[in-house]
Amino acid sequence: MKNLFKMTLLLAASAMVLTGCDCFKKMAKNADDVKVSCTPEVLTLNHGTVVADVKAEIPAKYFNKTASLKVTPAIVYASGITKGEALLLQGEKVADNGVLVKTGEALSLNRQVKFAYTPEMNVSQLVLLVEVKCKSGKCKEYTLVNANDGSLASKEQVAALAQGGKAASEAAAAVGLAIAKGVNTLQADLNYAEAMQVAANNYKNVTTHVVKADIVYRINSSLVGRKAVETEEVKALKAAVEANKANDRAVQSVYVNGYASPDGPEKFNDKLSQKRSKTGLKAVEKLLKESGLNIDAAAYGEDWEGFQEAVAASNIADKDLILQVLKMYSSSAEREKEIKNMSNVFKSLKTDVLPQLRRAQIVNSADVTGKTDEEMLALVNAGKVAELCIEEQLHIAEVCPAVAEVVLTEAAKTGDARALNNLAIVYAKAGNYDKALECLNKADKKGITSELNNNYALVYAAKGDVEKANSYAANATADAKALVAAANGNYASAAQTLKSGYNAAIAQVQNGNLAAAKQSIASDMSAKADYLRAVIACKEGDLKEAKSQLNSAVSKDASLAQKAATDVNLAALK
Repeated sequence: MKNLFKMTLLLAASAMVLTGCDCFKKMAKNADDVKVSCTPEVLTLNHGTVVADVKAEIPAKYFNKTASLKVTPAIVYASGITKGEALLLQGEKVADNGVLVKTGEALSLNRQVKFAYTPEMNVSQLVLLVEVKCKSGKCKEYTLVNANDGSLASKEQVAALAQGGKAASEAAAAVGLAIAKGVNTLQADLNYAEAMQVAANNYKNVTTHVVKADIVYRINSSLVGRKAVETEEVKALKAAVEANKANDRAVQSVYVNGYASPDGPEKFNDKLSQKRSKTGLKAVEKLLKESGLNIDAAAYGEDWEGFQEAVAASNIADKDLILQVLKMYSSSAEREKEIKNMSNVFKSLKTDVLPQLRRAQIVNSADVTGKTDEEMLALVNAGKVAELCIEEQLHIAEVCPAVAEVVLTEAAKTGDARALNNLAIVYAKAGNYDKALECLNKADKKGITSELNNNYALVYAAKGDVEKANSYAANATADAKALVAAANGNYASAAQTLKSGYNAAIAQVQNGNLAAAKQSIASDMSAKADYLRAVIACKEGDLKEAKSQLNSAVSKDASLAQKAATDVNLAALK
């Protein structure tokens, strides 16, 4: 690093020799003994701020006891300047609030200068504005010095600095000592939206709808009573069959399954379930004779599965004990024996559970094919998004990004948290992080879980609010944590997690691993990847390759020409 601050001290001291400020004469003779560095020479954007570090080692017996030196860092750009906090050094006999430099002791200084970033700073330089003061001579008050040639600044230059704007920019560039140039804004190119999590939908192109109804028999009987097929449950099943028949997207089947309640001899119950399947089949064939369906029938013996479900759903006092018996014994006889031993419980079973298991169960299963993506897209384009169900809306928004905003805006009107979350991603991809945050806040009120922590972390990182991003990152995905680390300027940590892709390449470039960065975007032929390859080539000193990649990037996205014009990373091409 260049010993630029030392040069400043030397030039300032030289100026005092010329202007009669005697306290700097001896300091000028020993200026080479001051060891100072400024890092970095190309400034770097870090979550909305630009930071530079200045380190100085001042030897003992160097600083004059009556001298004062004020150094103000400033970023100078075309339309004005932004000043940082001034560094004031003072000798032992100076009564001021600066850093005391004792004549007999060496002093090590570490100062960080920080600026709030604005895009105008992309083409800029960091300069040191130097003012000096001595108890005797012409500089009894702080006097601005031209740090480049040792002369006092003119009255016009002093006035221009006070005026601000372009005039201040020109004056600061003339009298200030440049120690860094431009601002590396690669951090701003991180694609936070890429790592945001889409809330899943439950869309299925083919859905299975099952309707069940029971024909209930008397104990030990297989005769179908007239009222057994006139229940509301059976009527609903018949209506479902008719509706499916009218739906050209539905393919349906009907089954009749015969059962016996699990009390009495097992062999007897097996035969009884077979008889019930046959009589149940005849009753269903008559009931659905106009459907034209081929109806299958089967017998399943004792209905222990139905028994377990019925007990679990009941209010029987000892139902947990009954369910435990079912787990302990696999034999039908042992189960029946143990349950009958619980005499009080068995009375409840005889009246509340067993009668409903003496049945032939009718099952109507229909596979319904939903709208194709083309059909859904046609409805969207016709302005009929509302005709899609919420799952269809979420699906088509995911597979057709071009209509995602329109579809999800409509879907979000239902208050569905998934739609709000996914709409936030759409806005984030468009760079509208305020709208994205608004959608996430609405989704948060609806109770969506894992996706929100992840997406909040990324949106806040993109907005430059790293404190809030850090608070959400703890429960975010590994990639989101890595991007938040990059937003904090911790590129080494980010590069460890992000192994490939555009974001990984940026982290690797910032971490100084150019070879890994090139590998990460080797298969990415997008305009932004070409642009990043141009940056990498410039850093490697391959200007021919850099120009080729930049031309490729601009041919794909003309707006990148304007970006390149102010990009310090491509300054070597100018």
